[in-house]
Amino acid sequence: MTSWARLCIPWQPLNCLVAAAAYTLAFMKEVNTDVSYLACARRLLTIAAPVYPQFATHNAHTVAWLQQVGRQAGRAFEFQRLHGMGEELYAVVCAPDEAGKRIPCRVYAPVGSHEDLLPYLVRRLLENGANTSFVNRLVDERLPPATIAADPVAVVEALAAAGAVAHPGIALPVAMFPDGRRNARGLNLADGRERHALAVGAVAELQVPLAATALVSGKPGRGMPLVVVRSPQDRRQQVGTVAEALPAEVAEAVAKAVAAQKGWDRLGGPARALVLERAADAMEATLPALVALCVAEAGKTVPEAIGEVREAVDFLRYYAGEARARFGEGQLLPGPTGERNTLSLRGRGVFACISPWNFPLAIFTGQVAAALAAGNAVVAKPAEQTPLVAYRAVQLLHAAGVPVAVLQFLPGSGETIGATLVNDPRVAGVAFTGSTEVARLIQRQLAMREGAIPVFIAETGGQNLMVVDSSALPEQVVGDVLASSFNSAGQRCSALRVLCLQEDIADRVLHLLRGAMDELTIGLPEDWSTDIGPVIDETARDQLEAYASRVQTGAVWTHRCGLPKSLAMYGCYVAPLAVEIPSLDSLQREVFGPVLHVLRWRAGTLPALLQAAAATGYALTFGLQTRLDSTIAEVCAEAPAGNVYVNRNLIGAVVGVQPFGGHGLSGTGPKAGGPNYLVRFAAERTITINTTAVGGNASLLALE
Repeated sequence: MTSWARLCIPWQPLNCLVAAAAYTLAFMKEVNTDVSYLACARRLLTIAAPVYPQFATHNAHTVAWLQQVGRQAGRAFEFQRLHGMGEELYAVVCAPDEAGKRIPCRVYAPVGSHEDLLPYLVRRLLENGANTSFVNRLVDERLPPATIAADPVAVVEALAAAGAVAHPGIALPVAMFPDGRRNARGLNLADGRERHALAVGAVAELQVPLAATALVSGKPGRGMPLVVVRSPQDRRQQVGTVAEALPAEVAEAVAKAVAAQKGWDRLGGPARALVLERAADAMEATLPALVALCVAEAGKTVPEAIGEVREAVDFLRYYAGEARARFGEGQLLPGPTGERNTLSLRGRGVFACISPWNFPLAIFTGQVAAALAAGNAVVAKPAEQTPLVAYRAVQLLHAAGVPVAVLQFLPGSGETIGATLVNDPRVAGVAFTGSTEVARLIQRQLAMREGAIPVFIAETGGQNLMVVDSSALPEQVVGDVLASSFNSAGQRCSALRVLCLQEDIADRVLHLLRGAMDELTIGLPEDWSTDIGPVIDETARDQLEAYASRVQTGAVWTHRCGLPKSLAMYGCYVAPLAVEIPSLDSLQREVFGPVLHVLRWRAGTLPALLQAAAATGYALTFGLQTRLDSTIAEVCAEAPAGNVYVNRNLIGAVVGVQPFGGHGLSGTGPKAGGPNYLVRFAAERTITINTTAVGGNASLLALE
């Protein structure tokens, strides 16, 4: 709470012109960017600070504006232009005035090898070739000078008066999904007002430690002795307490859920969708509090926690839309005249939802929302390390209209609460996210049960690879590798575990990777500047450190970030590590933390590399960095993964856009956040009615 309070300082309002530009609908038009440039320039020219402004532009209006405002402010500054461009313009602008004074202009030129300069050249060609570019419009003889050099502020004002500020071809972020689903609201952490509101909400949430308890039919459970929940970044810091459920309460919860399920199912998909959408709105309204809990209890950085809340909201809205579309009156099937056939979906019964600690809100909410949307009752068991976030989510779902008997909450250990749930024959299905080893155990327990055959939906780990060939852009590769490997301290099932570099560029990429890793900030997750936070607990930390010691022994190449002693003293921190390995065979299991393995491969051996990846048995995420279409086609056809990412990072799958999940040792499918997910939670029913029994086919007779 202390760190959050330190961040809760009054925001400083920006220059009104800056604020106006910053909120002009995310710079959907070139003119809005021009206004923003002028606003920032005015700030530099009028700020009371030892700043020497340097302005690089080839826009004649911008140059004239800077010339006038700079002279009025009496501030020394200079122009800059690219060698070979703007010579005629700056010959006039930089000529001496009546007093013999002139504004200096620095000429710059890119210097480097072909591989370094080519991306720069391409970017310049794209910029100057754009139809809104000043350079492009300048050579268009059809445009009058007054149009080319128009005042961008006046243009924006005219557009605003006409209600046409936004680009008609670009949807606002809230309306970006073509299916009409509302996108989850994000936060602009560059905006002081939003950071201030977030910090205020976080402090308010953490001032009173949360006390979670089992909720059996809405009533607090009789409960075990209180367990203190502590922050992974500082084990001295108490986030709250939890009263774990008693094994006897599992049977009571399942009985209550069984009795309530049919009524919930009979409501139908549209009615259930409204409840889930209300829960989504409530989560958005309490975003600061939920972010604070994710940071304090799970050790997530602020951006990671915001992303987690948004994903949970997206799950609720996406599954609400699926429930509305699929769980209505049913689908009319083709058949012979005189007969009517319909196919409909119903809830299966009671689902046990067992969620992990690495996404304590998003995955917990996604599992529960899917089961509820399909018409099931739910008994939810959160991870032992993160019960408080899940408890808050259940409170919001209950407040939104989910009957308390339909959603039961049973915190506790997997060995007691989880095992008892799985073994209960009244549980129609289990949704589980976690390790492959635990998934196998659950599978065996379900197979040994008497009674109906249950459904098992599992999402487990991955030995995720990224293949980089010699055509890839090294700078882009390194940025994507950092995000994929070390975001969330590597505690994502989608995280990059093995970076496969073609040996022709391996040394260059590793040199850049070393430097980029040294720029990472390891710190308290509530600090805005932190890149890497803690791992979840001491057990994870100790296992990762033991592995790091083993894998670095005898390694050809290795690099590790430094870890401040102040963090290691009380927190569960593991410094990010990159280490070269000789082959994929040296990896026996997934290493769930900030450890990146590097493997070199020779040109012509890509098929063998893909076969080796498939031989691991995992098939979750796979990345490819290349500029060759033929390589993209080859890898996309053969990559052993449920999610293949080309020329981007491996993490951050968006609900409804990139359905997430694997197969083999990585899960059972179907993909979470995809169009086939809810069907797995449902039972199908076909109803056939012989219409001839009541007088034949009326519609056919009507044709005569």
